[in-house]
Amino acid sequence: MSVRFEARIDDDERRRLLYAGDIFVYEPTDATSRLCSFARELVEEAFAPHDPRLIHEKLSVERCVAILAELKPRFIHHPHSKELLAEILTDFGCDADETYFDVPRLRSAMPEDYLTSGIAYAFHPHRDTWYSAPFCQLNWWLPIYELAEDNCMAFHPRYWHQGVKNSSRNYNYARWNEEGRKTAAAQIKSDTREQPHAEEPVELEPSVRLLCPPGGLILFSGAQMHSTVPNTSGVARYSIDFRTVHKGDAVARRGAPNVDSACTGTTMMDYIRVRDRAHLPEALITRYEVEGARTSGATTVA
Repeated sequence: MSVRFEARIDDDERRRLLYAGDIFVYEPTDATSRLCSFARELVEEAFAPHDPRLIHEKLSVERCVAILAELKPRFIHHPHSKELLAEILTDFGCDADETYFDVPRLRSAMPEDYLTSGIAYAFHPHRDTWYSAPFCQLNWWLPIYELAEDNCMAFHPRYWHQGVKNSSRNYNYARWNEEGRKTAAAQIKSDTREQPHAEEPVELEPSVRLLCPPGGLILFSGAQMHSTVPNTSGVARYSIDFRTVHKGDAVARRGAPNVDSACTGTTMMDYIRVRDRAHLPEALITRYEVEGARTSGATTVA
């Protein structure tokens, strides 16, 4: 596994390296900066007159949750968010006819134990492929405000090729949408929803913590083991993430290796094409829905 900074290579080669475990880091571009500025405007408007990074000092947890419950869907479903995502992907050389993206998500990681569940869930070490993601999924992650090593995201590289006993066998994406996602705002003190997690100790070190400026970008495979760093910085972290799949790779079953995922179902119905916002072909979605991760046939890329 390598970390590549400002690597300006074509998308086919970049995807090949991502499926092999490499991580890419980029400085802000005009399009990524505008997406983060737009998100920051919405965040600051929602929490006005308070500084969103210090909201744990100003509002009760319940009031904060109520604001986030309105703010996050507003950003996710805003047409301008999707417009900016399409622009980012085009700028990064992705084929507008072959690349499909899901909605951008606004994340928050509050300091200490102020709010770590439900709508501000602090993710334990996990792979997105435990959550019914295809093995060709790529994750795009951008901070909205300045990062520090004690409020960022951590990667756990030893687990790229090493499996971990986990409960992904109990997870189905359709069931999660029906039951788990709807109750996020109610999970305030603790999170009781059934989510995939490691069933054996995970060694968190060595870890890789990448700090990019607001509007900077970290790009990695959905099969990477990563986690939310416990926020001891004293300020809230706000970030954006979205995911992409390449249709040709999905059809050919190219992607990262499956070392330990056993979930059922698929997230493939969430993706829309950069060119015209069309969904992936129904037959392809059904194929992934039926086969799931257990018989994914994802190709291990050397």
